[in-house]
Amino acid sequence: QVRLVESGGGLVQPGGSLRLSCAVDGSNFTYYNMDWYRQAPGKQRDLVATILHNNSTNYADSVKGRFTISRDNAKTNTVYLQMNSLKPEETAVYYCHTEDLEAVDTETDKFLERWGQGTLVTVSS
Repeated sequence: QVRLVESGGGLVQPGGSLRLSCAVDGSNFTYYNMDWYRQAPGKQRDLVATILHNNSTNYADSVKGRFTISRDNAKTNTVYLQMNSLKPEETAVYYCHTEDLEAVDTETDKFLERWGQGTLVTVSS
């Protein structure tokens, strides 16, 4: 089973930066597509950024040009989210996500989704 552990959240002033990390415990990390989601209080969980196994990336329009997703396949099996020019409305719990390529839901025939525990980012002065 793939396990995801996020870190790096905290309090930051508007306009500031943070880097989130997601440590992936599992084999064959290089084959996994990885995502960062966020969920603000009282709102749905939204996709922020994706990095595919081939290092292609995609971003939500709201973060393009300010956030960067990256991964280290060689040493640490970690996915990063560098967040710059943060805004108060981006206060949320940020979650790492992937589909577990070694675990299939026998009812739906889909890979099981894995989530980390989340890390809180608070953007406030």
